[in-house]
Amino acid sequence: MTHPAPAFETRAIHHGYVAADHRRSVQTPVYLNATYGYDSVAENDAEAALGGRLYAREYNPTTEVLEQRLANLEGAEAGLVVASGMAAFGTMVLSLLSQGDQLIVHQTLYSNTVAMVEQALPRFGIEVVPVDLSRPEALAAAITERTRLVFFETPVNPLARILDISAIAEVAHAHGVMVAVDSTFASPALQRPLALGADLVMHSLTKYICGHGDALGGAILGEKATLHRLHETGLRYITGAALSPLSAFLILRGLKTLSLRMERHSDNALAVARALEAHPAVDWVSYPFLDTHPDAALARRQMTRGSGMLAFGLKAGFEGARQMLDRLQLITRAVSLGDAESLIMHPASLTRARQSLREDAHLATGVGDELLRLSVGLEAADDLIFDLRQALDTL
Repeated sequence: MTHPAPAFETRAIHHGYVAADHRRSVQTPVYLNATYGYDSVAENDAEAALGGRLYAREYNPTTEVLEQRLANLEGAEAGLVVASGMAAFGTMVLSLLSQGDQLIVHQTLYSNTVAMVEQALPRFGIEVVPVDLSRPEALAAAITERTRLVFFETPVNPLARILDISAIAEVAHAHGVMVAVDSTFASPALQRPLALGADLVMHSLTKYICGHGDALGGAILGEKATLHRLHETGLRYITGAALSPLSAFLILRGLKTLSLRMERHSDNALAVARALEAHPAVDWVSYPFLDTHPDAALARRQMTRGSGMLAFGLKAGFEGARQMLDRLQLITRAVSLGDAESLIMHPASLTRARQSLREDAHLATGVGDELLRLSVGLEAADDLIFDLRQALDTL
């Protein structure tokens, strides 16, 4: 009897690893090596050099398993893992773009990505054009003969809006332009950008894929030839942002429970979003699988669940958000997301603090003083709702 192809959950645990090849260790070993004796893995020096199996910046058995497993789960030919999500973005754009090229990005991005596209890339002669990619016609109008890449997040950080990957890819490809999607908020358990037409998908592995808040990592996945270029130029001698083998081990551990966790994150977030919508102190709630969300139909076509990320705004504005954060007893004030613990942040407070050090710090387009970003964790939904209500009731 022919066995059907293994399901996502099975591949998340087993793909890319054969215990018999590693002294039957059930868990992937952590290879804490800086360099490798290449006479045992290649017939000659040239073969070893071409394979990159010489030095830990370019090759490590533990990180290789993670690359293979992530690529399989995303439906990609190959993958590259690096030291953080920002390392992934930097490796990608600095490898694929050159002086005089143009990068088109969505008008709302993660704050550190905003800093890179506004401050770093222009220094290297790369023009960055922010566009409202919720309107494909705006993308068509922005593309020029110098455009090489379109980059966006969906769901969008921190607004939890949804962009149409297929529509954007169709416009970009009609002009011969590549498309890269940051799918960190969804993870491959809920969304597969490559199947929807994207050329590359990027993740901050620090978030849902690791899931436990104890390791940094980033990944880029896509066509084999492009990933070889990112490895041989971006990782090897542009950024050198190699992922620690121990971090790769921790991320592989988290990946095994990704499907289960994303189900719970999503169910909890939907319950929390509905409770927030009903509270009189809340002005608006943005969660993709709410019926009131402007992109709800698109989200249901593009994602299998809504993930654990939501944004909401308070009628009391900036000061109300500060007061609410101080009253929370269970939910933790922190800037990351995707952990087992529920985490909340107020972008406006962080931006004002940064302005004391850097005058040009500013909120991303569409992010107001009243906005709070909530990463809903794996606790009991009723406990999270109680904590939010008690913190909101005095506003």
